[in-house]
Amino acid sequence: MVSSSGNNNNSNCGKKKKLGQSCNSSSPLLLSQQEEGMVAAVNGEEMILGSGDGGGGGGSTGSSIVGLSSPGKTFCNLVISIVGAGVLGLPYAFKVSGWLEASLIMCALSLTMYHCMMLLVRSRRRMERDWGVGSVPTYSNLGFHAFGTAGQAAVDAMVLLSQGGFCIAYLIFIGENLASVFTRQDSLSTPAADLLPNSQQMGAAAAASDLMGSMWKLQWKTKEIYIWIVFPLQLLLACIRSLTNLAPFSMFADVVNLVSMAVVMATEFTAVVTNHGEHVRAFSGMQGLLFTTGVAIYTVEGITLVLPLESEMDDRSKFGSVIGAAMVCITLLYTVFGLLGYFAFGEYTKDIITLNLGNTWQTTIVKLGLCTGLLFTYPVMMTPVYELMERRLIQGHPSVLLRSVLVLATAWIAVAVPHFGNFLSLVGSSVCCLLSFVLPASIHLHVFGQSLSWIASAADYLIVAFGIIFAVLGTWASIHNMM
Repeated sequence: MVSSSGNNNNSNCGKKKKLGQSCNSSSPLLLSQQEEGMVAAVNGEEMILGSGDGGGGGGSTGSSIVGLSSPGKTFCNLVISIVGAGVLGLPYAFKVSGWLEASLIMCALSLTMYHCMMLLVRSRRRMERDWGVGSVPTYSNLGFHAFGTAGQAAVDAMVLLSQGGFCIAYLIFIGENLASVFTRQDSLSTPAADLLPNSQQMGAAAAASDLMGSMWKLQWKTKEIYIWIVFPLQLLLACIRSLTNLAPFSMFADVVNLVSMAVVMATEFTAVVTNHGEHVRAFSGMQGLLFTTGVAIYTVEGITLVLPLESEMDDRSKFGSVIGAAMVCITLLYTVFGLLGYFAFGEYTKDIITLNLGNTWQTTIVKLGLCTGLLFTYPVMMTPVYELMERRLIQGHPSVLLRSVLVLATAWIAVAVPHFGNFLSLVGSSVCCLLSFVLPASIHLHVFGQSLSWIASAADYLIVAFGIIFAVLGTWASIHNMM
């Protein structure tokens, strides 16, 4: 299932935030494996929807490409690939900044994200047409041709850091939700103090017994124990070297995410109708601006998928309208989801909205389904990290020891991070901001140079300045909040 371009001889396959695949180790370019194509399971069989070969010539090895993607297929691939577990942190972001402020932030960032996606597309087309570089299939290739090895290293580093951040967020989500399921945590509060006995009303022996039982319950209420429980499973999955074997699990995760989001939205709507939430506010001023902006960037980040998808469209002239329609739908979905969650639970909204749903059998199934899906998405997301580290450190030889160390590192960070929402904001404010805004605008400025109008140049410089300033301030604020 490998296709090669005549220019780079790179093997390509993968799925944004879901699938990744290694490049040919003999290639002069280290492609971002995360973005090297699209794989979907259809009726139990694997179909290559995009190889990331930029439409260039050259033969193929292994299985051939099934065919170019229609606009509808490209639309669905983009929406499914961007929408992920991060959306479950949006209601809390709406709580922090206020529902109207958060809605405006979401719309502004989605519009800017779309603009930067098109900057990459225009830069790639200009390179292929005027620079004589042949096919430019991926973001990593684009960085290489624009700024040399430094540009490629910057793109690869940001992609791998973001993927590692996604995996850490998955572990935090899994730990928090399993803790809520198995401790029957209340949806509106965490009444840990209620577990402690009133020793004045009980005998000394009974009080001591109840205190020990309460301490045991409190220990099992924390996410850390569940992160370490799933740690051995992640070590086993890290030993799987073929993403073909993991593709069905990724498709399962896609289905679970969509179904679970529908159930969560229905529950939120019911809570809104019954007036469960209270004390909602429209604005919080600067207080929640940095936090919500970071979370919003995390949720809409999908820029590494753009070039492979555009390469495999049957009519590339329609790509701009397709990606625009997809971003509009994603923005509407995210805004409605965040509004419903915040209006449903008001000031009680938690950083993972599923923790507000209580523990009925329906919501328990949703939580366990999401956790199961993310358990099997984790190794797929970590595959590019494994392979790049193996290539850099041990000449591309697979190493179970190195992979185990990387899994241990992500688990340790997940245990150390106190809150899901703050970590989403940190990842969005740092690597996702640089990857989605600063690098695309910088590449566009370099590729087009003096041929840009002053308005286009000013827009690019403004985006670069915004990205750098926000990356610094947002990263500092997120770390400060976590500390």
